[in-house]
Amino acid sequence: MAVTAGLLVAAAGVVGAMRTATRLDRLHVRTDAAWAALDAALCRRARAVRELDGSAALRCAVDAALPAGSDVALRAGAAVREEVENELGRILAVLDRHGLEPACAGQLADAEQRVVIARRVYNDAVRDTLALRSHRMVRWLRLAGTAAAPRYFEIAEPALPSYGLELDGAGA
Repeated sequence: MAVTAGLLVAAAGVVGAMRTATRLDRLHVRTDAAWAALDAALCRRARAVRELDGSAALRCAVDAALPAGSDVALRAGAAVREEVENELGRILAVLDRHGLEPACAGQLADAEQRVVIARRVYNDAVRDTLALRSHRMVRWLRLAGTAAAPRYFEIAEPALPSYGLELDGAGA
């Protein structure tokens, strides 16, 4: 009887470890997909900025933040990418949008909103993955394998228009 109970406990442990490993694998896939979406949103915002017809000072500032060979900077490490995107965010924060064509201003606003959403989705995926990786069973059994731990992507979010909606419940 004790042997049977021991086998059942061991089987339950193996099944639990397999479920946790599968969940961790799915979280890593989710994180990779969220990174691809964030990368696409950042590239879309960069294209929208390059299409702006602004002043010479704006053009110089944009070229400094996004040089012609910016693909090299964008494919570099996350820390370099964060710095480049933060510099672009600082430029866009002081941009006078009233002088832009309405179509360009709309594209830029849409691209900025997509970056905000994609960054939040990515950071949520990273949070969930890191939370599961911190569990004792995952660490002891090394269920994460050789996969690198994901890293948060921290950039300053632009101030988006509120559209008159109150999300804290105070205005409802």
